[in-house]
Amino acid sequence: MPGTKSASLAGAKRKRDPSKPERREHKSKSRRKSPSDHGDDAQSDILHLEAQILESRRHYNNIATLLQLAKQPDAENEAPILAVVALCRVFSRLLATGDMVKSKGMGEAEAVIVSWLKERYKDLLDVLLDDFLRSDQPAKQSVALALVMRLVKEESKAQKDYNIKNGPLSRLVEVLLLLPQDDLNRDEFAEKYFKQFDDVRYHTFQTIKNVLSTDIEASTKQLVAANSLALLSTIDTVPTSDDDISNLYTESLAKSPIPSLKAYKSKAQEAWLATMRSGLNKEQRKTILTAFSYQIAPWFQQPEMLMDFLTDSYNVGGATSLLALSGLYYLISSKNLDYPSFYLKLYSLLDDSLLHSKHRSRFFRLLDTFMSSTHLPAALVASFMKRLSRLALHGPPAGIVVVIPWIYNMFKRHPACTYMMHRETRSPALLAQLEESGMDDPFDMDQLDPVLSHAIDSSVWELEALQAHYHPNVATLAKIIAEQFTKRSYNLEDFLDHSYTALLDIELNRDLKKDPEVEFEIQKHIFTAPEAGADGGLNPLGQLLAQVIAAR
Repeated sequence: MPGTKSASLAGAKRKRDPSKPERREHKSKSRRKSPSDHGDDAQSDILHLEAQILESRRHYNNIATLLQLAKQPDAENEAPILAVVALCRVFSRLLATGDMVKSKGMGEAEAVIVSWLKERYKDLLDVLLDDFLRSDQPAKQSVALALVMRLVKEESKAQKDYNIKNGPLSRLVEVLLLLPQDDLNRDEFAEKYFKQFDDVRYHTFQTIKNVLSTDIEASTKQLVAANSLALLSTIDTVPTSDDDISNLYTESLAKSPIPSLKAYKSKAQEAWLATMRSGLNKEQRKTILTAFSYQIAPWFQQPEMLMDFLTDSYNVGGATSLLALSGLYYLISSKNLDYPSFYLKLYSLLDDSLLHSKHRSRFFRLLDTFMSSTHLPAALVASFMKRLSRLALHGPPAGIVVVIPWIYNMFKRHPACTYMMHRETRSPALLAQLEESGMDDPFDMDQLDPVLSHAIDSSVWELEALQAHYHPNVATLAKIIAEQFTKRSYNLEDFLDHSYTALLDIELNRDLKKDPEVEFEIQKHIFTAPEAGADGGLNPLGQLLAQVIAAR
């Protein structure tokens, strides 16, 4: 029966008829395109590769595929960013499940897989730190910073004996230090991690010191020093106890990454010293000196190590010298350090350009602080008063109105110096000699040591001369020296911000009790007298002019 025959042959293998052409059936499976071949499907394909990796070990080769996608240089293609994000999730899962840790009794095949995964993990870090973070694309840079810090946290959670020193954080900080000065990733790192977490800060201190201690080119070292200064300057507070260093980014169950407060400050001290010794320019020194007393010195357990930097900064000159003396004064008053030449250096800053300097206000604020002690020798205080009085003779009005109140306050604070204002000559012979020929000023303006200038033997005749100053405000203010000292002291802040414009505005806005004279008699004779006489018709001015012409 046909039906029986066909049924019996249903399971038999049909032989190919050689007379008919061979027909090949194409399977419905087609070649999968790579994510780079797609446009909008890149994300779905990358997610598919990621899902396969997490599903079975058979698909671990997808990790290599994702790494190839991550290395694509195309700026308009989002596949590299999507690939590294997927790889970060993959390795985070592998770290959490312990699949990247060799254990005792592990077979050889398993050990090979773990080693291969570790190599691919290093490749991912290389892509993030060398390709993405150094890229000129802000999107790649921001993603790299966030992913590396996430991997740091995942490593700490996965390993019981995790040491942050051996993780990717040190490489991250090193790359950030080598980026250009205007790079925003360093600011993002400082704001989100460095300022917030003590363990990140502790390890950053160590990395800064290590990088600056290596033999690198001078230009590279200056770049690293500038970047480390920008990073260290973001720290606003200094811990004072072990309880202040409890905010940690890593989550290791082992011992704390920060042994103690002493070790914490020691790392910060090393980082600051390495930065200070790296050839800073003038502006960078000013940045350090401005924040010296509250942002830098509290980190140092051995403040005397800062003395060399301060003395070198003093030699720079200008406002830098003044700020360096401010730092020295802080160490003297707060840390009990001895610096005998402090007032000698301060005295040397009183030069001809002081009252004309744009830093005049800052100088007098600090000078008032430096001279605030009532235990200073009278000879020392007298030298400062006398030297400033002498400088005021040819200083601008805006500078003189600061000098006079400051000297008044010094007289009130150091009564022994009032000898310079008033003394009576008891010897009639000496009095007659003074009235006949006067006396020489014993003050030595060229003496560098204020104690040896003999200012205490002199007088403040310069302030009396200022009572005839052309500017009425200066003349009026200088008369306070001739009056009774009934006022306790002047507030120096009221005089520090005066300028030519401010003084002029005061005069223009002054209420006048009497209208000024606007008409005057025009002289008809300048060199000649109204009436001719024996002198040839010349008046005294004309005679003087004739003598000058004859002498030439």
